[in-house]
Amino acid sequence: MNQILQINAIKKSYGLVQALNGIGFSVPKGSVFGVLGPNGSGKTTLLGILLNVLKADEGSFTWEGYADAEEARKNIGSLLETPNFYHYLNAVDNLNIVAEIKGKGKENIEDALKKVKLFERRHSKFNTFSLGMKQRLAIASSLIANPDLLVLDEPTNGLDPEGIAEIRELIIRLNREGKTIIMASHLLDEVEKVCTDVAILKKGHLLSVGPVSEVLSDEVLVEVGSDDMTALAQLLKTNPDIQIKSFEKWILISLPQNMGIGDINKYCFENQVVLTHLQYRKRSLESKFIEITQ
Repeated sequence: MNQILQINAIKKSYGLVQALNGIGFSVPKGSVFGVLGPNGSGKTTLLGILLNVLKADEGSFTWEGYADAEEARKNIGSLLETPNFYHYLNAVDNLNIVAEIKGKGKENIEDALKKVKLFERRHSKFNTFSLGMKQRLAIASSLIANPDLLVLDEPTNGLDPEGIAEIRELIIRLNREGKTIIMASHLLDEVEKVCTDVAILKKGHLLSVGPVSEVLSDEVLVEVGSDDMTALAQLLKTNPDIQIKSFEKWILISLPQNMGIGDINKYCFENQVVLTHLQYRKRSLESKFIEITQ
């Protein structure tokens, strides 16, 4: 897959605080790329630099297809913080103001409202909208120039479960229409459900990057036991595909994707070890995330 963004060793400090410490990764074109990390990890600082709102102390980045960061900034739909819409104006009038400020996009306002499913409420005042509707209008403001790339900072921040679901569905739908989306979030569940790729940050350091299916793999753990635990442990150690995680009452092992509990039972039996205990213990994505960030 082609890369739409290449980030090279970006550093940024605020006094003695190192907000970003040599961050570098690439973003595949057509992906929903999540920048995941706890609050204070450097996510918003990184997006601010990529949108030319902040300047990096060191390092560089390149947007594919744009001459420089300023040209890219004018053609990227972005949401770094919720725009200050006028509460007494309706959706169309508010977006007209946004389009006037940006210098383009008025002809796309109706289409943007349709994309975020607010067209039927286009003449309703902003102060009658739910939190989810307000955030969808904010995303509509980033769509009025019909960009191929969106950069969103915490798009579900402060929303209730219904509002979060609305934004998730919108992001997935926009991606299916061909848009590349880069979104920052501190919510693991949000990234796991929406994103195709992820970079995990903590205190300005890049901990892991790659496809969500690999970085946040939902690892399968299995407890096994036998009347002869020593023989079982020795047998398991001879198989390079099996990883022993712990050895307490039962032996906890990690299996490769192509091996299930039936396979491990058969493997042990064929090697003269009879299992008396065999049970799945599936590790949660949350525990994987905690392992990475610690």
